[in-house]
Amino acid sequence: MKKTSRKAIVVLAAGKGTRMKSPRAKVLHTVLGKPMLGRVLEQLKAIEGAPLVVVVGHQKEAVAFISRAAGAQTVVQEPQLGTGHALLCRRDALEKLGATEVLLVAGDVPLLPVEAMQTYWGEFSASNAPAGVVTLRLEDPSGYGRIVRDARGGVKAIVEQKDASPKELAIHEVNSGVYLFRTGEIMEALLKVGRDNSQGEYYLPDVFALFHGNGAPVLSWQAGDSERWLGVNSQAELARANEQLRAMVVKRLMDSGVTILMPDTVWVEEEVAVAPGCLLHPFTRLCGQTKLASGVEVRAYSCLTDVVLGEGTLVKEHCVLEGTKAGQGCIIGPFSRTREGTSLDEQVHLGNFVETKKAALGKGVKANHLSYLGDATVGAGSNIGAGTITCNYDGVHKHPTVLGERVFIGSDTQLVAPVKVGDGAYVGAGTTVTKEVPPGALAISRTPQKNIEGWADRKKGKG
Repeated sequence: MKKTSRKAIVVLAAGKGTRMKSPRAKVLHTVLGKPMLGRVLEQLKAIEGAPLVVVVGHQKEAVAFISRAAGAQTVVQEPQLGTGHALLCRRDALEKLGATEVLLVAGDVPLLPVEAMQTYWGEFSASNAPAGVVTLRLEDPSGYGRIVRDARGGVKAIVEQKDASPKELAIHEVNSGVYLFRTGEIMEALLKVGRDNSQGEYYLPDVFALFHGNGAPVLSWQAGDSERWLGVNSQAELARANEQLRAMVVKRLMDSGVTILMPDTVWVEEEVAVAPGCLLHPFTRLCGQTKLASGVEVRAYSCLTDVVLGEGTLVKEHCVLEGTKAGQGCIIGPFSRTREGTSLDEQVHLGNFVETKKAALGKGVKANHLSYLGDATVGAGSNIGAGTITCNYDGVHKHPTVLGERVFIGSDTQLVAPVKVGDGAYVGAGTTVTKEVPPGALAISRTPQKNIEGWADRKKGKG
């Protein structure tokens, strides 16, 4: 009869990460825009039937918040007495879950290949081994525990670098820190291992020597893609992980038909969707839930976050777009900023140093120079002159500005909200609009011009 098992995953996220030399807990550092721990948990959720349990400690509130957002349980490790102690902290929770098998992984492995992990777990479940470990072969094994094997090739022990002999230090096969255990066996083994050592901690790798000594062979899997199994322990390794994932995403886009002129300079986060036929220039950043339709072009030094762009839209150089939706054929920039709540219909033009916020611009609207449109609705075909601003804030509340269709706003105009300008109306340059402008009317508030002849010469004492 095939034996049944119940699985659980324990993620270690209690440590400070002292080698990061950062006030932020290690697992809270971001990799391609997401906290490292959140990325690990998202990947592990693909393993069906295995509840997630996260061990928290340093900055536990923030770490627990990310854990709960991923649907994981949390338990606090206090005091922190090593990785073995972290697992012991979950003994009661694992018993409540009825888990007979447990995957133990650190929260600092953002590129963890879950597909391979599922294969290894299947092999482990089909065996009688009490434990299994994923190993790596590194050219430079410095800092990692060495895998010591017996004459038959089985795992005899895992020796930490500080405790390794010269012969053991020459070993290039190392411990990845990813383990599979049978719950009953590992809890019993950890209690036997104890913490009678210089650090006063429960050394999890010590259980492998215990299992070997008891004649219980363990499984091991030497992973082929070592880089994806490595944890992040320093700022340099964090940069390495960011670069690896960034390069993977960029390559995937190019393989799908996206033109990226200088791939090494482009930052695209994992959940961004870019249709085939798009063109990305050097030093562009696409973040969050950004979605680009076919034919979109984004030029150098522009940053888009949570932006949706329609077919054929052009984003020129040095634009910052956030929380924006734009239709087909828009032209944005250079040096434009659109803030959250901006909606652009088809063929809208926003030019240099134009800023929008909670603004809805109709088809064909043009605002090409030096303007601010906040809490504004602008009808189709309207033209916004240079230096126009919507004065939407009275010091306490925000107020709307509503411009009809085919409205012409002259340069250096202030629209003091709440205010409406009717269809087809004109507003003369330099006007301050404080009340409604009827459709087809001309609003003007300029002081009549007065010329004083000879004034310049008199000022200079020549007259």
